Amino acid sequence: MEEEAMEVVEVHEERISKEPPNIRRLDESVVNRIAAGEVIQRPVSAVKELVENSLDAHSSSVNVVVKDGGLKLIQVSDDGHGIRYEDLPILCERHTTSKLSTFEDLQSIKSMGFRGEALASMTYVGHVTVTTITKGQLHGYRVSYKDGVMEHEPKACAAVKGTQIMVENLFYNMSARRKTLQNSADDYSKIVDLLSRLAIHHTHVSFSCRKFGAARADVHSVGTPSRIDAIRSVYGVSIAQNLMKIEASDDDPSSSVFKMDGLISNFNFVAKKITMVLFINDRLVEWTALKRALEIVYSATLPKASKPFIYMSIVLPPEHVDVNVHPTKREVSLLNQEIIIEKIQSVVESKLRNSNDTRTFQEQTIEPPSSGQVVSQKDSDFSPSPSGSRQLKVPVHKMVRTDSSDPAGRLHAYMQTKPHNHVEGNSSLTTVRSSVRQRRNPKETADLTSIQELIDEIDSNIHSGLLDTVRHCTYVGMADDIFALLQHGTHLYLANVVNLSKELMYQQVLRRFAHFNAMQLSNPASLKELIMLALKEEDLDPVYEENDDLKEKIAEMNTELLKQKAEMLEEYFCIHIDTHGNLLRLPVVLDQYTPDMDRVPEFVLCLGNDVDWENEKNCFQAISAALANFYAMHPPMLPNPTGDGLKFYEKKRHFQNHKDKENPTGDNVMTDTEIDHELLSEAETTWAQREWSVQHILFPAMRLFLKPPTSMATNGTFVRVSSLFGKYFIDGCY
Repeated sequence: MEEEAMEVVEVHEERISKEPPNIRRLDESVVNRIAAGEVIQRPVSAVKELVENSLDAHSSSVNVVVKDGGLKLIQVSDDGHGIRYEDLPILCERHTTSKLSTFEDLQSIKSMGFRGEALASMTYVGHVTVTTITKGQLHGYRVSYKDGVMEHEPKACAAVKGTQIMVENLFYNMSARRKTLQNSADDYSKIVDLLSRLAIHHTHVSFSCRKFGAARADVHSVGTPSRIDAIRSVYGVSIAQNLMKIEASDDDPSSSVFKMDGLISNFNFVAKKITMVLFINDRLVEWTALKRALEIVYSATLPKASKPFIYMSIVLPPEHVDVNVHPTKREVSLLNQEIIIEKIQSVVESKLRNSNDTRTFQEQTIEPPSSGQVVSQKDSDFSPSPSGSRQLKVPVHKMVRTDSSDPAGRLHAYMQTKPHNHVEGNSSLTTVRSSVRQRRNPKETADLTSIQELIDEIDSNIHSGLLDTVRHCTYVGMADDIFALLQHGTHLYLANVVNLSKELMYQQVLRRFAHFNAMQLSNPASLKELIMLALKEEDLDPVYEENDDLKEKIAEMNTELLKQKAEMLEEYFCIHIDTHGNLLRLPVVLDQYTPDMDRVPEFVLCLGNDVDWENEKNCFQAISAALANFYAMHPPMLPNPTGDGLKFYEKKRHFQNHKDKENPTGDNVMTDTEIDHELLSEAETTWAQREWSVQHILFPAMRLFLKPPTSMATNGTFVRVSSLFGKYFIDGCY
C-alpha cells in the first residue's frame, strides 16, 4: 500500500511540474533597467547619445571628459540652446522628447534622437546630473536624477551657455556588466574614435575629448569649412594628403534617389585595417553590406596589401530611411539599398582605376639599336606628357622607372613577341587582379625558444642596403628562367627568383609557426609511393633494378618515421599525415599561392632524410627549409617553350614519299617534324602563370615581409647591371 501511495504522489508531482508557469507583470523598475541595459550597452553608447543631443541643440562646441573609460565619469558640455526650466521635471522620464509628437513624424525625422530613452536609461544605470541655462536667463539650474525622476528641485547656480550632463558610476547596479568593462583603455579608445568620426563630418562644430585630469585633449578639432582640414587635424597629415574626392547621385524615383559625396584613400595610402566613416542624413551609422562591397573593390583594384580610409555622407529623402531598426540607432534601413550599393561601388572602382591609370610620368626617350629589337618611342608612346606642358629632358643616368603597371615599365614592352591565342592581353586592372589577395604579416611571436632564436638570427643578419632595395624596387620582367629584372632608383638588378622566394618562404614558415592555415589535397597521397617516386627520379640509371628492394625499404622506413612524427608535424606545421601513412593537408605559407605539386615527392623525401629529429632547433630549421624549398618558385618541370626549349615539343612524323618515281622500291620514307600543340599550350600556360605569380604575389610579398640576409649581397642573388640602349652590362654583385 505504501508503495502504491508513493507512486500516486510521484505521478501527481510530475503532472504539477508539466503545468505552464504563471505569467507575471514585471515591476516597472525591472523593465526600465532591462531597457537601459539594451540602450546603454557600454560607456561609448552613453557618450554617443549625449553628443547627439548636443548636436540636436545646434551647438558649435562639444567637450567630453572621461574618467576610467567612462565608468567613473562621463561629462559632456555644449553651448547649445539649453533646456527650459519647465521641462526639467520630465527630462529623464522614458519616452519624453522634443523631437517628435506623432508616429508619422518618424517619416521626416531629421534629428539624431527621437525616442526619449537615452537620458532615462542613464538614470537607471548611473547617477546623472544636469546643469543648463537658456538664452536670456541670469543664472542656470542644476538637478540630479535617479530612476527617471528628479532627486530634488532644480537649484539655481552659475552656468555658461548651453548644457552640461554628468554621468557618474555607470553600471553601479549591474555588477556583471561592470566586470566585463574593466578595460578602461579599450572603452576610452572607442570614445576617441567616436568623437573623431563626428568631428570630420560636423566640420562647423568644435570637438574635444580628454581624460579627466589631463591637460591635453586626445581629440581636438576647431570649426572649419574644409573637410580635408578637419581630417588633417583629427587623423593626421598622412591620411589627408592621400585622399580623393568622390561623388555619386541618382534622381530616378523608379530606382533610387540619393546623393553621396565623400573622400577615399588613393593607391599610395597604406593601413593595416579599414577605416570607414559613414553618415546617412547626418546620422553616424554602420552599413556592413556597403563596407564589404568597397573592401572588395579596393582589394581587387589596387596591388598593395593595405586597407582603405573611406569617408562618405549619403543624403536621401527622409521617407526613404527607416531609422527605428536598432536600439542604439547604429543601423538604418534604406529603400532600394542594393541599387545604391551597386552605384557607389561602380563609382569608387572607376575612380580608383582612373587615378591609377592617369598618373603622369616624365617621358624617357630610348634610342633603339639597329637590330630593331626595341620598339621606338615614335611607334609606342607609353608616357605622353600632359597637354600644354613642356617635356623635360632627363639625363640618362637619372632615368627611373616609376610604375610597374605602366607598359613602358615592363621588359616585354621593348621586345617583339609573338601573340598567343590562349593568353589574354587585357591590361585592365580589374582583370589582372580579379581575385582578392590578402597578404598579412603574421604575428612575429613564437611559443618555443628555438623558433625565437631562429627568428632572432634572421633579424640580426639583415643587409640594410638590400632591405631598402627590396622595399622600394619595381618589377620589370623576367630576364630568363631564373632571374627577374627589377629597378631601384637609377639602378637595374638581376634578382634570382628561386633564391628570393626560398628565403621569403623560410622566413614566413618561422613566423607562421603553429599558426598556419591548411590546404587540403584533393586526394590522399601515399607517403610510400611519393618517396618511391622521388627515389626513382634521383636514380641515375633507372634501368638498373638491383636496388629496387633497397628503395622500397627506404620508403617504408621513412613512412613509418613520418607517421611517428605526424602529431608534431600537424601541430606546428599543419602537415597532416593519417594513420595509414597518407598525406592529407599541407600548410599555406603565402596567402593565395599554391606551390608546384609535382615537387611533393621531393619534399616528402627531404622530410624523411634530411631532418635531425633529436635536436629541436635543428629539427625545426630543417623542416622550415624543406617547406621553403617546396614552396619556392622554381622553374616549371616542363621546359620553357621559348627559344631552344621549343625543340622539346617537336615530334617526328614518318611518311612515304610517293612522288619519288625514280626509286620506287628504294628507301623513300621521309621524316618531318611537327609541334605537339597540346603539350606546348600546357607549357606556355604554366610558364605564364609562374611569371604572373612572380610579379603579383612574390614581389609584393617580398616588399612587405622579406628581410634579406647579408649572404644575398655576395652569392649572386642580386646582380647590379647597367642599361645602355637596350643592352645590359654586368657591373658585379650588389
